Amino acid sequence: MGKVTGFLEYERIEEGYAPVAERLKHHKEFVIGLAPEQAKVQGARCMDCGTPFCNSGCPVNNIIPDFNDLVYRGDWRNAIRVLHSTNNFPEFTGRICPAPCEAACTLNVNDDPVGIKSIEHAIIDRAWEEGWVAPQPAAHKTGRKVAVVGSGPAGLAAAQQLARAGHDVTVFEKNDRVGGLLRYGIPDFKLEKSHIDRRVAQMAAEGVVFRTGVLVGEMPKGSKVTNWAKETVSAEQLKAEFDAVLLAGGAEQSRDLPVPGRDLDGVHFAMEFLPQQNKVNAGDKLKGQIRADGKHVIVIGGGDTGSDCVGTSNRHGAASVTQFELLPMPPEQENKPLVWPYWPIKLRTSSSHEEGCQREFAIATKEFVGEKGKLTGVKTVRVQWEGGKMVEVPGSEQLLKADLALLAMGFVNPVASVIQAFGVDLDARGNAKAGTDAVGGYRTSVDKVFAAGDMRRGQSLVVWAICEGRQAARAVDEFLMGASVLPR
Repeated sequence: MGKVTGFLEYERIEEGYAPVAERLKHHKEFVIGLAPEQAKVQGARCMDCGTPFCNSGCPVNNIIPDFNDLVYRGDWRNAIRVLHSTNNFPEFTGRICPAPCEAACTLNVNDDPVGIKSIEHAIIDRAWEEGWVAPQPAAHKTGRKVAVVGSGPAGLAAAQQLARAGHDVTVFEKNDRVGGLLRYGIPDFKLEKSHIDRRVAQMAAEGVVFRTGVLVGEMPKGSKVTNWAKETVSAEQLKAEFDAVLLAGGAEQSRDLPVPGRDLDGVHFAMEFLPQQNKVNAGDKLKGQIRADGKHVIVIGGGDTGSDCVGTSNRHGAASVTQFELLPMPPEQENKPLVWPYWPIKLRTSSSHEEGCQREFAIATKEFVGEKGKLTGVKTVRVQWEGGKMVEVPGSEQLLKADLALLAMGFVNPVASVIQAFGVDLDARGNAKAGTDAVGGYRTSVDKVFAAGDMRRGQSLVVWAICEGRQAARAVDEFLMGASVLPR
């Protein structure tokens, strides 16, 4: 372990933020990472528990006590080797993962957990600075060809693993740049896209071929899913040309809110609003961009996507931003003895909330109100939960001013047309049906077609996507070769 008495001597150190007034002027990252000495102190707090619950709390099973100890001892080069042994993209998780590993940390039972996410962030950023992240091309090629549909974290993780196993991998992405929802969904102020670009360059050097602007199947008419494809390929083409196909697209089908006034100008899905800003940040010119400048914005949905809309609206210069959550306000502090080591339900205040946002809990949207076809307000009602059912509170109706309403209520399933094009069986939630068993895992009902990430499990975390991409890569490798040395 780092230091036997470290957890008694040192307190948790949080990463810093640039001042609000400064960071609202741009869309770049503003987190101030730990200095090497600060990371060393955080590593010293790790107790190297006999049963490290942080490992099981982390979906990719990062070997957390080991890299904490290595950072404490100043052995940063081995720290990145340990981290990369389980996680292809720690620069993504070190920035946007909610850190379930920290919720599971033994110190979290009655103290502040080790700053695992901040240590991970420090390790990978130093590794890039020192030039320790280099292409790892396969020593021998197998001659087998694999198509990966979707270039989000699941698709990228699978593609990198399969290329390193010696397969010829081609990644198909319907939009004009690689990254999936990391590229067109996560705001740049949380994840600058240069982090994706340098991984893509590494993977290209390892032999991965990227085909952007290519839609697999057909997008339904009127779909609001981001689609900047310029050509299409059929499922039959991929199955004929490749020895295996992995479906790894994101959960992009947004949950709608079918109330009166939904068709008014000014009511949009969050995933119409956020990708447009990503594209503008990349230097592209976009006609008719959805903007929040000078507007009263209401964000419907209290999760991360809603928070991203809050931060982006504030950077546009919104007159006001209000965020709705259907559920009652959770407690500010969880009952740790009751919920540890599991992910707790508690009030979470993001950096975007701190930049300016009125948060409303236990509130439902009844109607969008407008004049001459344009949104002017939102009718709401307070709700309470009785016996697991939502009940409206009599006399609590309100009309709130709104020029822009953003629907951020989560995602119901992946783009159905992609799954349907391959004819694979679906589960009850509309995802590709496939298990995760060590033998035969990630296989769909169609021969040589596999599914992983959001395409298989539905809307989830980036760290789960990486986990499933890695495990699916091993399953595909076993299918092609009869055995695999890739880690699971």
